Amino acid sequence: MFIKTRKHAAQGLGPAVSSRGVARVAAAVGLAVASHASAGEPSDAAGSGATTLETVHVVGTAEQFPASSKFTQSLQDTPQTIQVIGKELLHQQGATTLTEALRNSPAVGTFYAGENGSTSTGDSVYMRGFDSSGSLFADGIRDLGAISRDLFNVEAVEVEKGPAGTDNGRTAPTGAINTVSKQAFLEDALSASASGGADGQKRITADWNQTLGLTGSALRVNALWQDSDAVGREHVRNQRWGVAPTIGFGLDAATRLNASFYYVQQDNVPDGFVPTIGLPRWTPQTGLEQLVGHPVDPENFYGTRDDHDDVTVQMYTLRLEHDLDGAASLTNTARWGRTDQDYLLSSYRVTGGTDLNPMAGDVKWTDASDLSTYTLARGITTLRDQRNDILTDQLNLRVDFITGAVEHNMSTGVELTREDYTVWNNTATGSRPDASLYHPDWNDVGDLAWARNGTRSDGRTDTLALYLFDTVKFGSRFLVTAGLRADRYQTGYDSTGICNDGTGRGAVSCGGAPIGTIVSTADLTDRATLLNWKLGVVYKPVRSLGLYVNYALSQQPPGGANFQLSTSAGSASNPNLDPQEARTIELGTKWSALDERLMVNFALFQTAVSNEINTQIVDDLGNPTQTGRKRVRGIEFSVVGNLTRNWSVSAGVGNLETKVTEGPAVTQDGTPNLTYTPGYSITTWTSYRLPFGLTVGGGLRFMDGLHRGTDGAVGTPASTGGYGVLDAVASYELNQSLSLRMNAYNVTDKHYVASINKSGYRYLPGAPRSFLLSADWRF
Repeated sequence: MFIKTRKHAAQGLGPAVSSRGVARVAAAVGLAVASHASAGEPSDAAGSGATTLETVHVVGTAEQFPASSKFTQSLQDTPQTIQVIGKELLHQQGATTLTEALRNSPAVGTFYAGENGSTSTGDSVYMRGFDSSGSLFADGIRDLGAISRDLFNVEAVEVEKGPAGTDNGRTAPTGAINTVSKQAFLEDALSASASGGADGQKRITADWNQTLGLTGSALRVNALWQDSDAVGREHVRNQRWGVAPTIGFGLDAATRLNASFYYVQQDNVPDGFVPTIGLPRWTPQTGLEQLVGHPVDPENFYGTRDDHDDVTVQMYTLRLEHDLDGAASLTNTARWGRTDQDYLLSSYRVTGGTDLNPMAGDVKWTDASDLSTYTLARGITTLRDQRNDILTDQLNLRVDFITGAVEHNMSTGVELTREDYTVWNNTATGSRPDASLYHPDWNDVGDLAWARNGTRSDGRTDTLALYLFDTVKFGSRFLVTAGLRADRYQTGYDSTGICNDGTGRGAVSCGGAPIGTIVSTADLTDRATLLNWKLGVVYKPVRSLGLYVNYALSQQPPGGANFQLSTSAGSASNPNLDPQEARTIELGTKWSALDERLMVNFALFQTAVSNEINTQIVDDLGNPTQTGRKRVRGIEFSVVGNLTRNWSVSAGVGNLETKVTEGPAVTQDGTPNLTYTPGYSITTWTSYRLPFGLTVGGGLRFMDGLHRGTDGAVGTPASTGGYGVLDAVASYELNQSLSLRMNAYNVTDKHYVASINKSGYRYLPGAPRSFLLSADWRF
């Protein structure tokens, strides 16, 4: 057996650069970086017989690797669709949140606006037909909480499409999203950015990296302050501040230590969205016929100044890396993280009346012909008082070796993780007064009060995972990559409630105790072992072209997404049920064109999900069975990189065909499609740098219409229309240290529905045309 050299992370090239046997540079947006160096400049010694050499241009090429050490090959040689959205692209676009970053990935986004009266908060991400909000990771570690994630400390966003269970354990059927944090590096650098724009947008970020007196040591601090209203929405506010210091020791040595802390505090006013009344696909309910053609102002806010979304996030991470004889590396990552969220939203539905009583619904009036007399009941108080904790230790061994004529790149490891979830229940008293339908006043707060009532829900998942990945190379043309992961997990869930001896929804039996007693409502446990695996083959007829096929299995156990278990026979969280299974096959090609400056990717894929709840086929006791099946078929094409030295492009096109192949329809319009999933989606961005320091660019985002979920709502839109949005940017370098940037969003001022809730009562309007001016400093 022959050992092949593997070097440790290279320093002095910046925070995103590393070396794994060959020079591998993690560049923004997957760009293959071309650098030019001149040799033999004229010398003062020319007169003493020295020869002046002609200028030689050296073009360096680079291979981009995913951040996770579980991926043994570069993106080009990985048999799977993985998109890396780099910080330079995000900077050009003025993107500040994970939701905004994901606009660069076709068929990925926040299309779902929540259940009935409650709003879906934070990064509610759908990807390739399925909710992926529980499959968000930070540096390969699960990132918990229904919150909005900021990008101020993010180097890149990795979108891993297809079953990711072998890489991460339990995940959504169609992939996972990982943010890569900024790390200290061995250069002195300072940069800052200040932005201001429409609707009171104000944001300042700073990034300071400083080498220390100790050899190979550096400190990096990223900081954030923001106080912005949501564009086109009254009173919705995004206010936050954060700091993320990281210190590294031995960064140029065989043993490296990185310690980091991440802290963000948010003080937001959440968006309860806008009634769908009067929209083109809205059908008036009884008593609301006179509102046809009278949609509400999309800027209206129907909550009150009491509404809030207060979030505190903190993470402590310790990462130790050690190179073993230059042929292998050992990495241990430990993290403790906590997310606290205190949330209140004065929400609503928009129901009509009956033939006998037209004003029996949520909308009422005193004069049917006078829109100013219409009111809307804010009868749903949504409270969330929640904490998520995670404690994990991940040990990974990477090694390259040769057996005979076969080369191996292997990654193996063990993970120990504990994830906790606690929700404190609150009781609300009093009420909110009805709001004017067309001119709501957020100062009209009423006498609503709320407080913890002594009951709570607790969920916990403990996991021991073992994994092994190996890429076997047969010469320079064939690569076979295989992965296997075993997760031994135990989920426990218990909850308490105030008994009322009632019936129907919300009933809690007292079991002989006095009404009002706090009683146990659930005490459930689920334990099992998940085996996830994947197998891929790459054939390279030439160095720059790879043809691949990949097959993978990923599983999600009961309660895997939210730590909640249920005794309901029709709930996917029932511990007596089998895990949901997703099997994906993908065929594709990856071509590194134009001297490796441009990456061209094409993929055909199918994901089949089984063990879904099926209410149409029941067992002998009349309970639903796990015979339900869903399927997603798709095509995805992307071009990312540099067309010329100064002309960059990032573009993707996706087409999805989704279907419930066995089981009841899940869409309100009765079609077999899956919900909140666009059929076609296009995302493009390009920029060109002119010789005198001016950079211009822009892009088009197109999203096909969405099918909403099925429920008992009447007259509300069952689907939404497609839309296209054009964004643009222009930036100018005043000098080497200062540049100005102007972003224009939704240049044509397109009106569209960005997301819709399950019942169709509410929707999020797309942001109208707006402008953002930024000043960027670099020293």
